[in-house]
Amino acid sequence: MADRHGVQPDGSSRTTGEEEQGGGGLTEAQRQVLDRCLHALRHAKNDSHTLAALLLITRLCPASQLDRPTLRCIFDAVGLALPARLLVTATRGSEDSGLPPYDLLSLGTALLAALSTDPDMASHPQLLTTVPLLLGILANDPVSQQPNQARRSPEGEVQSADLSDAGGHPANEVKSDGAPESQDTSRLDEALAADCYQVLTAVCALPRGPDQLLSRGAVPGLCQAVQQNRTLSRQRGLTLLGRLLSCETKERAWSKHSAQLLALLLTLCEDFCRSSDQNRLGLCAQLVQFLPPVGAELESEQLKGVMGRVWGALRPMLQSKLTPRQIGPVLVLSACLLDLYGWELVGPPKFCCLLVNRACVEVRMGLEEPPGSDLSPELQHTLTGCYRIMEAAIEQACSVGDAPAAVPPRGSLAALSLQQSRQVLGVLEEAFSAVMYHLQQVDASRYDDPFIFATFRSLCSWLAEETSCLKQEVTALLPFLIGYVQRHLQGGSAEQGLNDWMAKVSLSEEGGAWTGGGALRYLLPALCHLSAEEGPRKALLTLDTPALLVDFLVQNWNNLKKKSGAAAARDPSMETACSALLNFTVTELERVRKDPCFRTLEVHLSEALPALVNKPRLLVLAANYCCLGLMIGRLRSPPSGSVEATQRRFFSAALRFLRGALDSGSGPVQVSGGWEDSWDEAAELWRLSLQALGGCIRAQPWITALLRDEGWLKHTLGMLGERGVLPDRHTEAALEEALCAVALQCPVCRQEIADATRSSEGAVSRMRSLRKLLA
Repeated sequence: MADRHGVQPDGSSRTTGEEEQGGGGLTEAQRQVLDRCLHALRHAKNDSHTLAALLLITRLCPASQLDRPTLRCIFDAVGLALPARLLVTATRGSEDSGLPPYDLLSLGTALLAALSTDPDMASHPQLLTTVPLLLGILANDPVSQQPNQARRSPEGEVQSADLSDAGGHPANEVKSDGAPESQDTSRLDEALAADCYQVLTAVCALPRGPDQLLSRGAVPGLCQAVQQNRTLSRQRGLTLLGRLLSCETKERAWSKHSAQLLALLLTLCEDFCRSSDQNRLGLCAQLVQFLPPVGAELESEQLKGVMGRVWGALRPMLQSKLTPRQIGPVLVLSACLLDLYGWELVGPPKFCCLLVNRACVEVRMGLEEPPGSDLSPELQHTLTGCYRIMEAAIEQACSVGDAPAAVPPRGSLAALSLQQSRQVLGVLEEAFSAVMYHLQQVDASRYDDPFIFATFRSLCSWLAEETSCLKQEVTALLPFLIGYVQRHLQGGSAEQGLNDWMAKVSLSEEGGAWTGGGALRYLLPALCHLSAEEGPRKALLTLDTPALLVDFLVQNWNNLKKKSGAAAARDPSMETACSALLNFTVTELERVRKDPCFRTLEVHLSEALPALVNKPRLLVLAANYCCLGLMIGRLRSPPSGSVEATQRRFFSAALRFLRGALDSGSGPVQVSGGWEDSWDEAAELWRLSLQALGGCIRAQPWITALLRDEGWLKHTLGMLGERGVLPDRHTEAALEEALCAVALQCPVCRQEIADATRSSEGAVSRMRSLRKLLA
């Protein structure tokens, strides 16, 4: 018999007697026996004959000495049906099998383990049907209480199967008289469990492996095995569960099996809290895998209490001296806990400041490397966790002093003193200075790198709140920021890498899967701020940012049109893009008149606004579109000939939309029911639209006829004449400005307004500018 360790992975022999052996590490005598056994396998008339030949092969020819083609020949002869039948027979406890149930399981799982080493076999439908059986063995051990029986073949004497190197382990040694030798039950249990986990792990490694396991009950089965501390469950069961919960199946696993996963998580958290400090360092990364996805509907006070204790265990670790390698998993776990419950459970404000400070220090140390330095995957993972801590700190630290005194603090960070808040903002500024330095070194070849996206997203969260700090550095970075989002909006090879990563981490945009506009969505709040400032706005214009925003609106509108009902949900990002475009429209008049992208925008608005007028769910977007279109319209020259159909369509829709905001009904003028829920956000846009309407009327007098045709003038005068009070003075001023413009441009309208003013004691009679103009 050749040395069991004398075979290379390719089947070549490493023994000194290589010249005496054939291919695959077998001697000539072994090869002859193997050929006869293979012949017997191919011509076996029943399972008994197959088992006899198989057991003889594994006894005489250890699997370590068989090359892959030879193993494949054996597997082709045996097939997948036999091991599946062995498992079924064993779990049913049949008395007619001739072998003890436990031996049937041992042989069946060993065969499956060997077969699963070949990806083609691992993905075979017949092998996949055994997954629930294997899970049942791991969770319930269905034959552990059955009496052990002698294993005999139909021929009488049966030797043990040596399948250890084929993915299995030796079965019981049996004497020729059928009496089993003394056996180590725990060792056999571990061998059997190892075979089961080998098969499940091989399936999980397939492209659709996690889906296959999830649909076959892997999550509840593995949770039960771990909770009951079955053999190898803590070593291999938790590892396998962690893989299932670290990919795109995580959200589905939690939605289908939340009770089992929650119970397991509670156990793991308690284990974490009871562990020594040194062991906790090793458990941080494991615990991260088993936390529920952000947004999961888990109303569990028990879980909340346990998470508070986990924070209690983390505090001394973060307060101690740790190496960069040690502190990484601690910060990542802290970031994930923040995602779940915010700052409420973290601890006193002083500790919150410490947590933010440690994250910022790691970012500065990790990113302030010489250009061209490669960051290890481990460091990138740590820095991504630090980004999440920084993002969570930004909103709270920036809002100190903004909330009314009667509003209770939302978590411990909201209770920061003014001095602590300034300290937090100071360390954040230093960290984001390092972030900008790092992004300055990034070239277009790395735009598909998920770590670059995480770095970009973190910076955007800061810019959304704070654009006054480091203004020169921010302005200098704008070429990268705009180039980055433009590349992803246009798609291409750079987009595919992020698509794959987003699917893996289950990170999606509002309202659907990740698309190319995702990067721009994070930058939009910053663009809204920057476009309002003279210096950054000029830099944005040189980068053709308005055209980028128009492309974004058109793409997302086309996606929105494909949806219906509840699926056509509000998209705040489109509203923010409108706000940035509005800043350009108000301040850069010549650019608006000359840039073709604003003409494209006008065509888009004329198509979209009529469809939005009767969609209350999208009322704020409609208000943005209406205001933006009217602001552009006031800059256009009167048409030399007939009015364009697109213009008439837009203004007609805009007048219908504006008319619907207020309603006199049977009482005082008030916000109409359709606008009431959105009035706080839409009111200012409505007033700006009325002011812009006045400018449009002065620039394009033909609109006055449309005012009468659409009933806007009649409705407005009737509403102002019947009742005395408008919702507020700003609303009255906006209506007055529009009516003054109408009276100046249209004699017929002027007369109608004058008649209404004389016959009314309502709001229209108190509009001094209008009365003065009419007089």
